[in-house]
This record gives sequence, structure tokens and C-alpha cells, in this order.
Amino acid sequence: MKHPVFSGKVRAAGHDDLATVLDMVAQLAAYHGDVATVTPDQLMRYMEGPEPWVRLLLAEERGRALGYAALTPWSQMQFGVRGMDMHHLFVVPEARERGVGGALIAASERIARQGGCHYLSVGTHPDNARAQEIYRGMGFEELDPPGPRFRIRLAAAS
Repeated sequence: MKHPVFSGKVRAAGHDDLATVLDMVAQLAAYHGDVATVTPDQLMRYMEGPEPWVRLLLAEERGRALGYAALTPWSQMQFGVRGMDMHHLFVVPEARERGVGGALIAASERIARQGGCHYLSVGTHPDNARAQEIYRGMGFEELDPPGPRFRIRLAAAS
């Protein structure tokens, strides 16, 4: 079955898009067996202010949101290299295989370039062979795992 090609646009998500983005974040979390606990206030804090922590892009067509990408900054300071990580990429199930994800990736690449980044990275679940195939097909190179990583929990930020 041939799907119609995405004819919409990708734009920066704003305050009016909070409920829509939160719903899609919850869908993505559920897909991975998680429960999203982010609140509207937390999401606004991430995306607004003088130094936003996350850049959110929204793909929409005829006024309907079909997907989003969440971009976060990265750095390889030892090399003097800036990067951007596509932390989330989500397309609603009924809009998949229409080019929505590709449009979000292309918009993410443009934002990373405009920000002086040397790379755009993305991670996938080890079992998500379809996503891995798509990224390879778009020119992404597969990276070796960075090895063991650790974290320590900090007091919650206000």
C-alpha cells in the first residue's frame, strides 16, 4: 500500500504546542516500555528562557501534528567540536512511511549546522533495525559504543 507523501512543514514548537508534544512524548515513552512523567511546566522550562536545554521541532500537515524531534546540545570539548543530539524522534503511527521522520531529520540537520555544530547524532534501541536502516540510508555512520557510562542522582532542580 502506497502512503501519501508528507506535504506539511516542520517548525519550532512553542507554548501552544505543549499538550500535543506531551502526548507524543507519552506515546514514545510507552513504545519503549516507559511512563512519561514530564510536566507541562518542566517542558516549558526545557524549551524557553535565555539558554533553552531542548529545541523542539514539530511536523504538521493541515494543522495536525504528525511528529516531533527534540534536540539537545553535545560537546567533544577535547577536540573543540560542538554537536547536537536528536534525543527524541517520533512520528504518529498513522503518518509513518510518508517522509515525516525524514523531514524532521533534515530540519534537525539544518538547525545543527546553523548552530555551528560539527555533527548530529542519534541513538536507537538495539532492536530497532528499521530506524538503524533509515539512519544509515540518510548518511549517518554507525558509532562504536562509548563503553561503560555512569551517573549519580542529584537533588531535583527547582
